[in-house]
Amino acid sequence: MPDTVGLEQHKPTSLRGIAEKAKADKQHRFRDLYRFLNADYLLLCWPDLNKAAASGVDRVTAKEYAENLHDNIQKLADRLKEKHYRTKLVRRCWIPKENGKQRPLGIPALEDKLVQLACAKLLTAIYEQDFLDCSYGYRPGRSAKHAVQDLTFDIQYGCYGYIVEADVKGFFDNMDHDWLLKMLSLRIDDRAFLNLIRKWLKAGILETDDTITNPDTGTPQGGIVSPVLANVYLHFALDLWFEKVVKPKCQGDARICRYADDWVCAFQLRDDAQRFYRVLPKRLEKFRLETAPEKTNILRFSRFHPGMERRFTFLGFEFFWNKDREGVPRVKRRTSRKKLLGAYKRIKAWIKSNRHLPGGAFFKGLNARLVGHYNYYGVRGNTLSLQDFFKVVKESAYKWLNRRGGKRKSFTRPQFDQILDRVKIAWPHITEVSRRRYA
Repeated sequence: MPDTVGLEQHKPTSLRGIAEKAKADKQHRFRDLYRFLNADYLLLCWPDLNKAAASGVDRVTAKEYAENLHDNIQKLADRLKEKHYRTKLVRRCWIPKENGKQRPLGIPALEDKLVQLACAKLLTAIYEQDFLDCSYGYRPGRSAKHAVQDLTFDIQYGCYGYIVEADVKGFFDNMDHDWLLKMLSLRIDDRAFLNLIRKWLKAGILETDDTITNPDTGTPQGGIVSPVLANVYLHFALDLWFEKVVKPKCQGDARICRYADDWVCAFQLRDDAQRFYRVLPKRLEKFRLETAPEKTNILRFSRFHPGMERRFTFLGFEFFWNKDREGVPRVKRRTSRKKLLGAYKRIKAWIKSNRHLPGGAFFKGLNARLVGHYNYYGVRGNTLSLQDFFKVVKESAYKWLNRRGGKRKSFTRPQFDQILDRVKIAWPHITEVSRRRYA
């Protein structure tokens, strides 16, 4: 039987029980997690699987798999129990980035996704008790917007004067497998479970030209278990090191805010910031990682040096000091230029390719994209960027919808404005809600 907790001595441990055990005993190593992967547990995980996600190399869709769900999951559980489970190739695809480059994604087969999801839930139950408050990426109840809000508050009301912004070069492609498994073994004493993770790390990748790549490092972006594995890796490689080694050696205050492989460090004193900036590459090199030079920088960032000329970018926002209406220096945020241009490009392409849709369907889809943009970038002080985005959307929609009728325009500008009012277009608005209560 899996580990047991409290009075449930003869029952399999629930995820809550695992979390409570991990929280109560930071040195506990969990055994028999592999046996937790039975048919009942996999069936419990099935509703949380993204059914609309792209299919893997087997081309099996969630709809097809669900036609005989219980039998399929029972067979999968049997293969796991008998150690006959084999991972399939990961299908490679590429998505464009704002800088013109492409980001590689790996799409596992459906059953691999399901087993990864089940293992990710177990890992999350354990490591959520260990992860530090400075980590925000891929964690329940935390988001990039929360990281932006908390960092803004700490810089505004703290005594920090220097910022070190950093980014790992090709992090998901360069994680060292041996290091990762050593890190996991500090909490997991289950060879079968660790071997399962090793299989996913070593799984061959089917490239777009039908060649197969066998990776020596990294974990595919797109794999369900990859985010929690990435957090475990950087928890040991960066977060704990900053908390246990860097901060005690600083003469002033220091703080790190990390979202996945993107992070910012704030320091009170210049010497502390410069020392960290010098030793960071050596620390990352130990774990087979390196910083991206174009995204790693140190700068003076203080209320005594306000203005846009001193700014840094984090999670799609530009941070800078500026005075409010009362002349008080405040940390301001606006959508970064690169992200804004990328948003322009994507929304224009969507409008152009979907202008043939009926009016109701078109504006429903357009509103969904507008609301999504406002939900993320609708922070206080960013109204002008939101308005600029809306103006671009409005002009692009007017242009392309007017071309549906050939040379003759479908409507004038006043008529188009009336249509926008009638469909209740999502106008720019601030969506940020305070996360803390202040005395």
